[in-house]
Amino acid sequence: MDFGNDQAIYLQIADLICEYILTGEWAEEERIPSVRELAVSAEVNPNTVMRSFTWLQERNIIYNRRGIGYFVAKDAKKTTRQLKKNEFINNHVPQFFKTMDLLEISFDELYKLYKQRSKT
Repeated sequence: MDFGNDQAIYLQIADLICEYILTGEWAEEERIPSVRELAVSAEVNPNTVMRSFTWLQERNIIYNRRGIGYFVAKDAKKTTRQLKKNEFINNHVPQFFKTMDLLEISFDELYKLYKQRSKT
């Protein structure tokens, strides 16, 4: 896995797990790879993955069945979508609107682009 410098690695791993949940690659109540398995595949220290798992557990996206492993929580897709939506609105939309203003892009233009993109 290639990691960027703009965000802590454990958060990038958590984002990847959230993406798997949102795309349905990992279903609710399904067992997910172990800390060790994920650490090997991501080529990171298991403590980093454990930190990701803790972060996700605190947000009720995954849970641990002692002695069995970690599982995607019930309603994790809904929880993840809301979490990522809030993150997007708070972290990306303000800069997006600022850029729209600077480039004088109207909402009508944006809507047309959105409609074109959604057709493909």
